[in-house]
Amino acid sequence: MAKRAEGGTVSLSAIPAATLKRELERRVGRAGELRRERDRLVAKIGKIESQLRQYEALGMGAPRRSGPIAVRSGTLAAALHATLKGKQMGVTEAAEAVVKDGYKTKADNFRTIVNACLLKHTDLFTKVARGLYTAA
Repeated sequence: MAKRAEGGTVSLSAIPAATLKRELERRVGRAGELRRERDRLVAKIGKIESQLRQYEALGMGAPRRSGPIAVRSGTLAAALHATLKGKQMGVTEAAEAVVKDGYKTKADNFRTIVNACLLKHTDLFTKVARGLYTAA
């Protein structure tokens, strides 16, 4: 149903045939514009996919996703506390020791993470000297 200016509806029989014909022609013309736009975009996507295949052939494809997150039984703080109990270690030594004791990590900056953990958990770790920590 066509809309009136006031917002009501009008029966199609009340609309002149010439007006209906113009509206149909307008819509058909718009459909042609949309088809041309779609064809242009499909061609552009084809070019982009071609370039992408060339880069992938050179080994420059999408970045690889990292592996699954390491599954561990406890927190880093708990593992560090068990490792440092009765010992004094520096941050690097503690990071290496906790991994040796079975803590799984894939972090490139694991030493930094261990340092942050030692500083954050003052209830679990005591700073003995500059750079040396022990379990509290």
